[in-house]
Amino acid sequence: MTEPLLSIRELRVEFPTRRGILTAVDGVSFDIAPGEVLGVVGESGAGKSLTGAAIIGLLDPPGRIAGGEVLLKGQRIDNLPPEGLRRIRGKRIGMVFQDPLTSLNPLFRIGEQLIETIQLHTGMNAAQARDRAIALLVDVGIPAAERRIDAYPYQFSGGMRQRVVLALALAADPELIIADEPTTALDVSVQAQIIALMKRLCREHNVAIMLITHDMGVIAETADRVAVMYAGRIAEIGPVRDVIGRAHHPYTQGLMGSIPTLTATAERLTQIPGSMPRLTDIPTGCAFNPRCPHVFDRCRVERPELLPAERTLAACWLYAADRRATA
Repeated sequence: MTEPLLSIRELRVEFPTRRGILTAVDGVSFDIAPGEVLGVVGESGAGKSLTGAAIIGLLDPPGRIAGGEVLLKGQRIDNLPPEGLRRIRGKRIGMVFQDPLTSLNPLFRIGEQLIETIQLHTGMNAAQARDRAIALLVDVGIPAAERRIDAYPYQFSGGMRQRVVLALALAADPELIIADEPTTALDVSVQAQIIALMKRLCREHNVAIMLITHDMGVIAETADRVAVMYAGRIAEIGPVRDVIGRAHHPYTQGLMGSIPTLTATAERLTQIPGSMPRLTDIPTGCAFNPRCPHVFDRCRVERPELLPAERTLAACWLYAADRRATA
């Protein structure tokens, strides 16, 4: 096994409020290998985007990392001063946001923004940076890149703007890209193009990708492994084929059962009763226990850690060694 590119260890993100401290990410741990695509999936409010923001130091105040470690190639980065983290952000870790307009300044031409980013992290002169910017635009599939480099963001469609954002994320040859819902605002045909582009860039540049989304179809097409989050914790993690094809955590099973397929014979899709708990009202024990069809007494009082479940790890007492022995 090669050394993980990114290692998250017991990450905890808190928000101090007048009503007390709210824990939005609670003890999340995972690794991403060089060149791997890890999908992070779950309902809105599960903590997916906050995990990504915490990794690169972009938590909105008063949010803070209250525990755990973030290691990039064995170097801890969560405790770096802002200037040290700023040097890593963009240079070693790129970011792609859901809405490309939040990443692009509407007052500056595309080329100006690319060239500035390239010069900041590589030390190239203006002419070299412009050549590099054009090459990046070509690489992400922007037609007539030599001409369109001087266009403004409003002159691009949503899909083309997302391609420009990918070019920005790749500007300094990062080792990792955190992509937060990169296809949500796009129509289905453009989504497929962006997915194919990300897979190609990952393969050709050996870039690892943390792909945050609520769309299991995107995960199935793109990811090597998938982490399913619920109420700030990982409910299940494993190879994408195993999680999708044979889910073990009841929440993951519910997610899989709620996806319509062309070959399904069931008359009705699976429905998960209830909704994600608020941060002010996380249940004792397993956070999923009020919605779980397999709940029993231990689930209501004791919180499970990730346990081996065939080829995945599931945070569910159904897979505890003592319960398996009596099954």
